Amino acid sequence: MLIQFCFKNFKSFRDDTILDLSATKITENSNHVIHIGTEKILPIAAIYGANASGKSNVVDAFRFMAIYVLDSFAYGGENDDKKSRSKRLKQTPFLFDTTSKENVSSFEVYFISSESEGSKCYNYGFTLDQNGIVEEWLNSKARTAREYRRIFYRNRLEKELDLSGLSANRQENIKIALEDETLIVSLGAKLKIPKLKLIRDWFYDSNLADFGDPIENAVLSRIIPPEFADDKAVQDKVVKYFSAFDSSIIGFNVETIASDDDNDDSKHIKIDAVHRIADSNETATIPLAEESAGTLKMFALYPALQDTLENGGVLFVDELNARLHPLLVRAFLVAFLNPETNPKHAQLVFTTHDSWQLSNNLLRRDEIWFTAKDSKGVSVLYSLADFVDDDGVKIRKDENYEKNYLLGKYGAIPTLSYFDMFKGE
Repeated sequence: MLIQFCFKNFKSFRDDTILDLSATKITENSNHVIHIGTEKILPIAAIYGANASGKSNVVDAFRFMAIYVLDSFAYGGENDDKKSRSKRLKQTPFLFDTTSKENVSSFEVYFISSESEGSKCYNYGFTLDQNGIVEEWLNSKARTAREYRRIFYRNRLEKELDLSGLSANRQENIKIALEDETLIVSLGAKLKIPKLKLIRDWFYDSNLADFGDPIENAVLSRIIPPEFADDKAVQDKVVKYFSAFDSSIIGFNVETIASDDDNDDSKHIKIDAVHRIADSNETATIPLAEESAGTLKMFALYPALQDTLENGGVLFVDELNARLHPLLVRAFLVAFLNPETNPKHAQLVFTTHDSWQLSNNLLRRDEIWFTAKDSKGVSVLYSLADFVDDDGVKIRKDENYEKNYLLGKYGAIPTLSYFDMFKGE
């Protein structure tokens, strides 16, 4: 489970930023809190804010960290030619002052491994500049321990490399192959070092979906659940999922079609949704691509939702509410809040403009987050549980969160003016 995600100097976030899924001492919805060792963790973080305030950049920061962990073993070394350098993932620092663009960007997570891995706590992070990794560290502790113990630490500028938490032969293999652009965790996973593969796999098991990006949105809508094309039981499970919001879909016709080109072995899947005809025993089929935008989005969400709930991990969704009814969004959240549907303690981090979720007593104050951007273009991230009003008073649990948010009491709303440019001369 994710405990904290911390980052700095990435896109609109210039300063230290922390998304903390640790439960505070507030009393509402205490059944949301998951106890693992000494940690008390929440399953949901909902991020609100005005357009261009930085909501999506929180998700993008985690995406950047995850991709770098998964791919950096291929950077540098013998492949360090012009083509290889162009493939390296480059961070985007804060650009609107004279110093930040030259400073390092940092990314760090605290998380708890699965029960099969001992439910240990890990602290992993790195900083980087345009030339590669500057610092990288990994620490761990047992679930009941108080302090972390170092597994490794590196610092390119100080020419320091401490691999004392790994065996001697593992240390030697890393020293031989390590490059400035490569993360130790990424390289170590490639070398099949269990401690480092565990960290890499934690990021691999995380899911991200950006429904604000038209290209990614289109890609997501074409991803089908594993075994969907061949396994009727999987199709029936998707039908049951759809029945939560559209009972007219009673099945799918799935056809695998080979290419007409004799030299092309590729195949594609044709999916038709089977609908019940009212007052009749007959059915009608509609190509899945012609279903409503909301239905297509729910189909696109299913593979990540299934994987996250069944295996644990974190699901990040940008613009969860887009094209979905508020009650459907609520049902999505309940899936993570209900232990029966979420036995592996999966977590959901999402951005939204759906203020109705603030008024239905579904979320705790420490599960509600806001982003705001100041006049210098700097974004900040803060929790409703930590917010204090102009009199220095914290928000009470019996307040009308939705009303006060839309009135601007918590900030994180757009500064509006009328579209005067359309007035006649």
